Amino acid sequence: MKQGKKYVDSVKLIDSTKAYDSSEALDLVCQTAKAKFDETVELHVRLGVDSRHADQQVRGAVVLPNGTGKTVRTLVFAKGEKIQAAIDAGSDFVADDDTVKKINDGWMDFDVVIATPDMMGVVGRLGKVLGPRGLMPNPKAGTVTPDVAKAISEAKAGKIEYRLDKTNIIHCPIGKASFGAEKLGENLDTLMGAIVKAKPAAAKGQYIRSVAITSTMGPSVRINPAKFGA
Repeated sequence: MKQGKKYVDSVKLIDSTKAYDSSEALDLVCQTAKAKFDETVELHVRLGVDSRHADQQVRGAVVLPNGTGKTVRTLVFAKGEKIQAAIDAGSDFVADDDTVKKINDGWMDFDVVIATPDMMGVVGRLGKVLGPRGLMPNPKAGTVTPDVAKAISEAKAGKIEYRLDKTNIIHCPIGKASFGAEKLGENLDTLMGAIVKAKPAAAKGQYIRSVAITSTMGPSVRINPAKFGA
């Protein structure tokens, strides 16, 4: 596969055999984000757990101090007085009788789905559509809650969900390249702190195996996992 000139030039700035300090790695990622759009910076963490076991799952949510740089559109499933609470809190969409059919027909103009516990019977019918896209409300992520106003506020402030995939890796955005290394570093430390805190009791041996960051179009930069207690 032929790489573009900008990518090739960026690769020359990075020592692929080195695990950098996080501040130096973030500086490099910002330098190598050379696309014409504001690239997203992503974190990839390989953990020393086995996702096939229920007692070694790692999942949760955290509000990044500097947000993600993305405008988040919320859809709320609620009834009664919670509908007005969602509207007052600024939710982009509040589900009505036709929403389930619209979603099943392909409507996906939202980024986060929030539901009150008494609406999960309705939302559950959308599991096959929302689940594969990572949009299914979940209590651990704070998206199944009676306090819809708080959930909406956190989602729009930059709350992200982290979740182990089948290869025992967590992939999450930590902001935009335009944030600069300092703000990205604050987001990185907050997310890594949450991941470390979520270590399952059943996990044995080294928990944080490897850490890497990359921009949307740039090369990957490895971070020394020792910084995070590995």
